[in-house]
Amino acid sequence: MTSRNRTARLAGLLYLTLLIFGILSIVYIPSQLIVWEDGTKTVKNIKEFEILFRVGIASGIIAFLAFMFLSLLLYKLLHKVNETQARLMVLFVLISIPISFVNMLHRFSVLSLVSKPAYLQGYDSIVLHDQVMLQLEYFNNGVQISYIFTGLWLFPFGYLVYKSEFLPKVIGILLIISGTSYLVDFFGKLLFLNYQNTIIPIIVGIPGSIGEFAVCLWLLIMGTNKLKIGKTANSI
Repeated sequence: MTSRNRTARLAGLLYLTLLIFGILSIVYIPSQLIVWEDGTKTVKNIKEFEILFRVGIASGIIAFLAFMFLSLLLYKLLHKVNETQARLMVLFVLISIPISFVNMLHRFSVLSLVSKPAYLQGYDSIVLHDQVMLQLEYFNNGVQISYIFTGLWLFPFGYLVYKSEFLPKVIGILLIISGTSYLVDFFGKLLFLNYQNTIIPIIVGIPGSIGEFAVCLWLLIMGTNKLKIGKTANSI
């Protein structure tokens, strides 16, 4: 039991690392630097706050590594519940990691463009700014592709949590909802041009986020201990 609790809490710490650095890399730092309607302003921001842009790249790499080691710890924690589902969970994560690392090359390309090395001196600034925005768009597209596997891994993970005897069933259900929200978001953006302007991203996004934050905090704080007030958490 002590060993299992230690594994669970370490997994919770890695999950928290993944969430913090993932949000920093994908959401917060881009919101501070990128102005999608103005390539010139975006390039100016990246040049002035290049260290922040580089922190975004580093944060993404830390998040990917945390994700990889998290899946292995969760396998160790949950594989006795169902070996097939545990392997499937790890497989989806390990497929997403190379995609994410390769996708990060687009951000490195942005750094190359904004530094405007000698071999790019002949290019007009507007052309270079357009190229920067294109690379940022490519990066976002890669993130969307990775969301397929980010969503898929939550289905076996949610199933394993639901079937385990030491984690709350309700969190397993929330994780499956989280996985569904990632897939709905991906196909919504792909198939419907005005998807982002609807209320659907909010409807699917909020419940989706709850599941991941819930399992992260539970693993970190409770480990695999049951609540002392009855058996509510495990009998839902």
